[in-house]
Amino acid sequence: QLQLVESGGGLVQPGGSLRLSCTASGFTFRNYIMAWHRQAPGKERERVAVITNTGGTTNYADSVKGRFTISRDNAKNTVYLQMNSLKIEDTAVYYCKAVRLLSEYWGQGTQVTVSS
Repeated sequence: QLQLVESGGGLVQPGGSLRLSCTASGFTFRNYIMAWHRQAPGKERERVAVITNTGGTTNYADSVKGRFTISRDNAKNTVYLQMNSLKIEDTAVYYCKAVRLLSEYWGQGTQVTVSS
């Protein structure tokens, strides 16, 4: 059964850090581009970061450049999102996504709340 399971969300103060993890099962992880998206209340879902299947190339939304880092461990079927210098506007549900050709799969999401 195909699954993407996110973890690592929570409540953090502005300026703090969190690391999200997304562990995959049921498909050949190393063949898939992986991405993190987020959706804040009342807003559309937006892509935050993406990483190629080998991890050789990454891309970030302008709003998180220099603060977030996406990485992956194909041996562990896991993609990570290191989030530093968090801002209140980073509050959202964060989702991981696996993409290959015409197929895409989503995780269930993990809540990140940045608040003092």
